[in-house]
Amino acid sequence: MKAVVYEGPRQVSTKDVPDAKIERPTDVLVRVTTTNICGSDLHMYEGRTSFEVGRTFGHENMGEVIEVGSGVEKVRVGDRVVLPFNISCGFCKNCERGLTNYCLTTQPDPSFAGAAYGFADMGPYGGGQAELLRVPFGDHNALRLGEDAEERENDYAMLSDIFPTGYHATEMAGVVPGDSVVIAGAGPVGLMAALSAMIKGAAKVMVVDRHPDRLALAEQIGAIAIDDSKVDPVQAVLDETMGLGADRGCECVGYQAHDPQGNEDTAATLNMLINSVRFTGGIGTVGVFVPQDPGAKGELAKQGKAAIDFGTHWFKGQTMGSGQAPVKRYNRQLRDLIAAGKATPSWIVSHEISLDQAADAYKNFDARSKGWTKVLIKPGMSTEKKAN
Repeated sequence: MKAVVYEGPRQVSTKDVPDAKIERPTDVLVRVTTTNICGSDLHMYEGRTSFEVGRTFGHENMGEVIEVGSGVEKVRVGDRVVLPFNISCGFCKNCERGLTNYCLTTQPDPSFAGAAYGFADMGPYGGGQAELLRVPFGDHNALRLGEDAEERENDYAMLSDIFPTGYHATEMAGVVPGDSVVIAGAGPVGLMAALSAMIKGAAKVMVVDRHPDRLALAEQIGAIAIDDSKVDPVQAVLDETMGLGADRGCECVGYQAHDPQGNEDTAATLNMLINSVRFTGGIGTVGVFVPQDPGAKGELAKQGKAAIDFGTHWFKGQTMGSGQAPVKRYNRQLRDLIAAGKATPSWIVSHEISLDQAADAYKNFDARSKGWTKVLIKPGMSTEKKAN
């Protein structure tokens, strides 16, 4: 099968690799119809993680079931499914508590928790930026879709990661109807957090970024765009909230945050939120942070540490939730919102490409080239068809 393979820092290629196949009775084999490039992939693409050369990328996946193991009871051949990026068992201590993002069964390293397709330090599982994907514990992990699966494919593809992740940010922040919300980052996850806050009935949503095309997408759903290359974002939020600060904040950037001049500062977005969220407000942090970052310039950042304004955070009595999203906690209800026409997360999609166009897409997405907001790879797309 063809797959997108990591060749080293900022190098990927599309090549033939061994076909994914059923390995255990509880497996499901999926023909991938859509797989997305995620901002989290860029950390690995840039060589800032332990992702191994030769592995296949892709943790945002959906497709058609073409084979099931002998132990599969619910999922059937022909089902259209979308797959949480978390690979979980459904029966370990964490899964039973709904924390499928920290499954203890699917992570082979006993000192870690949580597994994912094609992701650094999250198990040996192949990624879905390929023609075929093996899905462990298929009955548990595959979310079946309705008759509109093909019609709304680009919407449902967002259920694999970014829509539930954006929603999780608002959950950890504690967003309730009438709240004011500030979101750090207008990338795909930040835009999904803005959409989620809108769905929850937030009275005012502010999105901080500096890319005009991405801020324009935030404005399309009624959010207030704040360009931090032109204004002080903290003061802008205070001005929008009568000097009190936002009720809630969502961190959707992660450890490679940087200022408008391009200087990397792991704590930049965290401190912006601490200082722009009101007393007793909540912050949800879903941007990726890592235990160590040898590629960082600062000694503190190399150790996975950040110089956050903890004194201010404590003094203001704020709460902060963090970590990857337990996708299964939200994907069914978000699926039903899409099916009912209440949510259309595909409004952020900028490009649909074939597997053979992946290298160019990674280059442009990593560079934040104008107009490259969310890239969907369609393995069945003709290589002659040009990207949108």
